Amino acid sequence: MILNKKVLQLLQSIDWFLLAAIIPIICAGLFTMSSFSEANIYFNRQIIWISISLIVFFFLSTVDFKFLRKTGIIFGIYVAIVGVLVLLFLVGATVKGAQGWFSFGAFSIQPSEFAKLALILVLAKYFSRRHIEIRNLRHIIVSGVYAGIIFVLVALQPDFGSALIIFAIWFGMVLVSGISKKHLLLVFTIVSLVVALLWNFVFYEYQKQRIMTFIHPLQDIRGAGYNAYQSTITVGSGQIVGKGLGYGTQSRLKFLPEYQTDFIFAAYAEEWGFVGVLLLMLFYIIVLLRILKTAISGATNFEVLFGIGITIMFAAHLLVHIGMNVGIMPVTGITIPFMSYGGSHMLVTFIALGILMSMRRYSSSVHKDVMKNEFLGV
Repeated sequence: MILNKKVLQLLQSIDWFLLAAIIPIICAGLFTMSSFSEANIYFNRQIIWISISLIVFFFLSTVDFKFLRKTGIIFGIYVAIVGVLVLLFLVGATVKGAQGWFSFGAFSIQPSEFAKLALILVLAKYFSRRHIEIRNLRHIIVSGVYAGIIFVLVALQPDFGSALIIFAIWFGMVLVSGISKKHLLLVFTIVSLVVALLWNFVFYEYQKQRIMTFIHPLQDIRGAGYNAYQSTITVGSGQIVGKGLGYGTQSRLKFLPEYQTDFIFAAYAEEWGFVGVLLLMLFYIIVLLRILKTAISGATNFEVLFGIGITIMFAAHLLVHIGMNVGIMPVTGITIPFMSYGGSHMLVTFIALGILMSMRRYSSSVHKDVMKNEFLGV
């Protein structure tokens, strides 16, 4: 009887339209990884991570996450993730020049992925309690400090891609929280002036050149821009209907680097073409809209802001990854949700969705005492 009740709760909490849109995206990533080698270690590991992530997703969907409304819980999570990011500099493993992983033999964990989720939680809690007085300038500063600490610790690894996503999460949640746009403009004006002063009076010429190459990688296609150049060629070579599964020459001949992670969209576009990309984008749009729909129907401001934060995180990953693959954004190593190889990102993605599905279960029951407790920070 108890088991049947649990199963019923699970069935009611899951957004099956959302899950139905995610499965084809996952399959697209797996097909792309498996089409270039008969024995692909990334494909096999990705299957394991997907299985673990789905189990975690369904389990979390049955958990009551109302305890996350408590300020002490959220602050504890934030302090813990900051501590973990600091610990990376002492015992973290260096991969591709970034000291951003804890290595456990065949598998590694990337804490910066978990930091994104922790930031969404802390900002959702902070803004949900202050929406009446949100136009005060100090809320931009305080929320910026929360995000800035994580941003700096991640950027120092250095992991500029994740740092960019962390900034996007903060900026997006600030915009939807109702903060005064005049105050936000003032902050960005000050930041722009500081950057201009640094550029004109502090940076050396070689430092400026490195920054410009990072921003416009196609200016140096034989050096720092080689990967971005090959990616744009790969995307374009797919034309309308693609070359077919397993016939992506740019990827098979190793012209395209990191086809399983950083440039998996380019590898997919080469095989499936413009038609395949449109179909993929359709599934991503459905995913984002379903998450946003769940967010808007949240029981309290905290649930609403948490869901919007998840939407912003997914959208930022999607836009930066595709922009990087078509040569209009710097190469930052950002993964694309559900497709790229990466256990930490896959796990955090489904943890976030699992929490959201749990919140969906009680989205229609708003009680005055709950709202009162939220304002009081209980």
